[in-house]
Parts: sequence; structure tokens; C-alpha cells
Amino acid sequence: MIAVPEGVSALARQRILVVEDDPGIRALLSSTVKLVGYDVRDAPDARAARRELERFEPHLLVVDVMLPDIDGIAFTRALREAGRDTPVLFLTARAQTVDRLAGLRAGGDDYVTKPFNVEELLLRIRAILGRLHPVEGPLQYADLALDPHAHSAHRAGRQIPLTPTEYRLLEYLLRHPEQVLTREQIVQDVWGYDFDGDPGIVDTYVRYLRRKVDRLGAPMLHTVRGIGYRLHDSGGKPRGNPGNPGDPGERGKLGERGEPEGQSGRGP
Repeated sequence: MIAVPEGVSALARQRILVVEDDPGIRALLSSTVKLVGYDVRDAPDARAARRELERFEPHLLVVDVMLPDIDGIAFTRALREAGRDTPVLFLTARAQTVDRLAGLRAGGDDYVTKPFNVEELLLRIRAILGRLHPVEGPLQYADLALDPHAHSAHRAGRQIPLTPTEYRLLEYLLRHPEQVLTREQIVQDVWGYDFDGDPGIVDTYVRYLRRKVDRLGAPMLHTVRGIGYRLHDSGGKPRGNPGNPGDPGERGKLGERGEPEGQSGRGP
């Protein structure tokens, strides 16, 4: 299991492009960086990387120095000459000081030698992005708060234990309070552009969040029939304990679609 360095996940959903010709290393890098919450695409060579740069607009490039069409240092130098200042983290088996200096002079921001330690790589990624894109302060809506620095969430002063995916979903909702968000929007922005699973996963995770968030106060995660979801402070009484069918706060309560909560065809 990969140990996620403290604070790494606070920078989640920033975009990283991995440029590596070795399929095994490329897959390892992409899956590792994605696992901690970054949005990731990859490319096997400089030519493919240029195409992804235009489409993906990454916040950071992780570039192997030894690419098949043009070496990573020349690739980075060309980017800088073209006026693109996207930060670059080099990966290479070359450990000599002269090689590291060449990469830095070409416009690279940092250098990691192979074989690399995954935790060190994640910390270096965090350091670069943290300098250029500092993590903002806490997000707050009504009595619901999320702190990206501490990677924690609270409602009415009570901590809400969240899985990484629940955290990303709640963060996304808190960034768009009162807005109606479609399932497609949520899948793209929370799960990533390349997610090819069932969009119904959104319903599942909204249900998980409701059990944790709405039990601490009035319902906030609302279903908008036929569209998606909205974070809205409705006031009123808490839902009660969702796991207790005899709880009067749940029994007979209707969702926004006019159906008992949890009994609709698609939504939770």
C-alpha cells in the first residue's frame, strides 16, 4: 500500500501530465499520482505530450529525460522558448551533477533519479504545486466546513470521517453551493475525464455523504429530479439516524422527487 505523505491530498484535482516511454513505469506513475487524488493523463513521447498540453492544460509535467523522439531536456527547453511556463519535474537514471544541472538550466523545476521512491516523488510534486498554486483556506457553507490543509470536514463543530472519494465529492459540492450539478459534471470533475464506469456511482456516494452529513443537521444534499444534485441549506430538522428504520426523522420523509428517500429508481 502506498503511504500518502501528509498534505498531499489537499492539492487533489490539480492536473498532472506524465511523459514516460516505458509502459510499466508510465502506468505506475499515472496510477500512483491518480490514487492520491490528482487528475492525470500520460504520454509515451514528446509528440504526444505536446498534443496533451493543448487539450489538458496540466499544472505540472513529470518528464522522463530519455524519450524516444526527443530527450526530455530538449523538450522542456523548447517549451520555455515557446513561452510555456508549466513546471517540469524530471525523471532520469542519470545521477551525475552535470546532468541535473543541465535539466535545471533548461527550465526544469526539480529532478528525481530512478529508481525513485514513490513517497519522495509525491512530496516533490506537492512542493512544486504548493509553491505555484497554494492551497486556499477552508471552504464554508452554512454550518458545513472543509479544511484543505488538514484534509478534514466538520458540521456544526463535529468532525465528519470521510474516505478520499467522499472528501473529493464534498469538496466539489462546497465549491459550487446552491448550484444544480449534473451527474455527468460530477463524474468528470470528481472521478476524472477517463472514468468509464457507471455514472450511478455518483448516486452511491451522495448516499454515503447523506448518511454522514445530513445526520448532523438539516438536509443539505438535495436531489434535483432528472438532473443531479444541489448543496442547499434547507433549515429544519435533521434526518435522524439513516440506519434506523424506526427513527421518526426518517419514516415517511419524502425526497425532492416526491418519493420516499432511498426508494427512487436512480437516486439514493
